[in-house]
Amino acid sequence: MDETAAPAPRRKNMRRDDRDQQILEEAVKFFAECGFEGQTRELAKRLGVSHAVIYRHFDSKEALIERVYEHVYTSRWRSEWEDWITDRSQKLEDRLIRFYRAYADSVFEYEWVRIFISSGLKSYGLPARYLAIVRDRIIRPAVVEARHELGLPAQPPSEAEEELFWGLHGGVFYMAIRKYIYGTGIAEDVGGAVERTVRAYLSGIPALMKQDAGG
Repeated sequence: MDETAAPAPRRKNMRRDDRDQQILEEAVKFFAECGFEGQTRELAKRLGVSHAVIYRHFDSKEALIERVYEHVYTSRWRSEWEDWITDRSQKLEDRLIRFYRAYADSVFEYEWVRIFISSGLKSYGLPARYLAIVRDRIIRPAVVEARHELGLPAQPPSEAEEELFWGLHGGVFYMAIRKYIYGTGIAEDVGGAVERTVRAYLSGIPALMKQDAGG
């Protein structure tokens, strides 16, 4: 028998909060490896508990997935990131570099990336909810700040303007996809690669925004 495939030894008499945390942390690893189609019976086996134990702590698989979302995604969001984007004491380029370096430090992680991609493929709606946060708190404010820096009239961001900045956001995130989904190498200095990506992308955005504005 392959000992590496054996279930974890059962742990008894754990406090409820400790058991909740144990299940959550193992679920993050499990779903990152197997996707959300992974069965909770297999998760219970890895934990060394009965299947019923999971459902004494989480009402359903969906409730467990929701906790995973909160743990992996919303708990890592930093409110100061939003302040950095709107801080007009610095050039927008410097603000975006500061944000995306911090963002990469937070999300360039095996579990974060693989769960994000898996949940999107299985229509759990988690990526849409998270990307709505990115859009409202980063992308749209960045468009407003770009218009201000370029001397363009203040107005709500257009879809075309938002798309420009989604391209930047996707360019940064694609490095994480290459590493954790495709398994290909990326720059060892992720912070430096992020900075170069931001600078290169922003070099073309002003001309496109002015062109769309008729300038």
